[in-house]
Amino acid sequence: MGKLRFLFALWMAKLSVPALKITRHNGTDFPGTLALKLCPDFLKYVGRPKTIIAVTGTNGKTTVSNLLADTLEKAGHRVLINRAGSNVASGIATALLKGCNLAGRVKDYDMAVLEVDERSSVRVYPYITPDYIAVTNLFRDSIMRNAHADFIAGIISRSVPAASKLVLNADDLISCGLAPENSRVYFGIDRLPSDTVECVNHINDVRICPKCAGKLRYEYRRYHHIGRAVCQDCGFHSPDSDYLATNVDIPGGTMTIREDGKEYPYTLICDSVFNVYNMVTVIAVLRQLGYAHDEIARVLSQSAITESRHNVEQAGNVTLVREMAKDKNALACSRVFQYIASRPGKKEVMLLMNSLTDVPHWSENVCWFYDTDFEYLADESIVRVVCTGLRCEDYKLRCLMAGVPEDRLACAKDEHDAAAMMAYEPGDELYVLYGTDTLELAYQVYDQMKDIARSRAAEQEVQALSLIHI
Repeated sequence: MGKLRFLFALWMAKLSVPALKITRHNGTDFPGTLALKLCPDFLKYVGRPKTIIAVTGTNGKTTVSNLLADTLEKAGHRVLINRAGSNVASGIATALLKGCNLAGRVKDYDMAVLEVDERSSVRVYPYITPDYIAVTNLFRDSIMRNAHADFIAGIISRSVPAASKLVLNADDLISCGLAPENSRVYFGIDRLPSDTVECVNHINDVRICPKCAGKLRYEYRRYHHIGRAVCQDCGFHSPDSDYLATNVDIPGGTMTIREDGKEYPYTLICDSVFNVYNMVTVIAVLRQLGYAHDEIARVLSQSAITESRHNVEQAGNVTLVREMAKDKNALACSRVFQYIASRPGKKEVMLLMNSLTDVPHWSENVCWFYDTDFEYLADESIVRVVCTGLRCEDYKLRCLMAGVPEDRLACAKDEHDAAAMMAYEPGDELYVLYGTDTLELAYQVYDQMKDIARSRAAEQEVQALSLIHI
């Protein structure tokens, strides 16, 4: 009976895919939702590739999943992936059903890379046992959904299959202790010149030893609780990394990976520390799969961070940057703000992180603003901050509290009006920061800004020519 129910659910879900295409819906979630509605244990029966890699964590899981899939495909594998980031049970069901035939057997895919939402662990892992589970990090996420990172860590630890090997961040004292009975390897980044001893961020969630509750002493901090620490009472300390990024030279675009005392050269595909972590996560998983360092380095050098997360383009006399900064996620926004402040030259920033699909709840709750390090936006190199959307005045208030001079601030409730409020000074980098709900809107505003930038550059050229003739 269970198998017949599964087949019925599979056929109905597959029929919905072309229907969604006709109606111009992307279909990343609905087919799986339908399948699970008709057959709650659908994931138990659906075919899946021989090797399964799951990627979870608060930040970076979409980037890591896509980089992994890209690298494995370049290495000759057929990879099944929920690439669009639909990472709850229904999104995973959608990916798997698209990869199987009408009998429910997997087609010619030999690997699956599945991005798994942290809270969806309890709905996914009872049916699917990944060979490897990579955990990028665990932080506070949306306070309305995930609350404290320890809460999420408990959910994952209770859900992880005993047979799955964990690939964990040695620099994260929350995620590195997940499912202690499971086999594991660790990745990390060696001390950087920019690291500090004291936490300079609003969020500082790991201050006491997870073993004895004694006071932790940090050897160094990278941001928030990311770094290396030791307990002064019981001797507990951060684990050593099996795959350690050393000699990280972000301006020069190089690093090495230290494994078993040997170092292997890599070319960076990013220019931010949090994406270096994503890259090292990918390397660690690929090493576990048996790939040699030189092969990984060669294939990774041909990859890039997905454009839905980060995109850079020259338009007229300015550089336009479209950057994911998850709304309601204080840490993700803080890291992006810090990255922008650290960039050379003058910058302009548009805050377009508006939770359009969650307006009734989010519009009444902006507590995450006050966990976010808006203080980075007060850096003198950031010459313009345009606050836009439903909560633009709240963004402005938080910027003022963070020390951003009022003459650098502008507000526009309509996002399209905001495009004209940027300064577009020649040589500036203009950042459009958006969340998961505003991706499509961000593309529209970004295109509008390209037109404005090119138009102003043309005007400046005409003015320059007229001065020459005079």
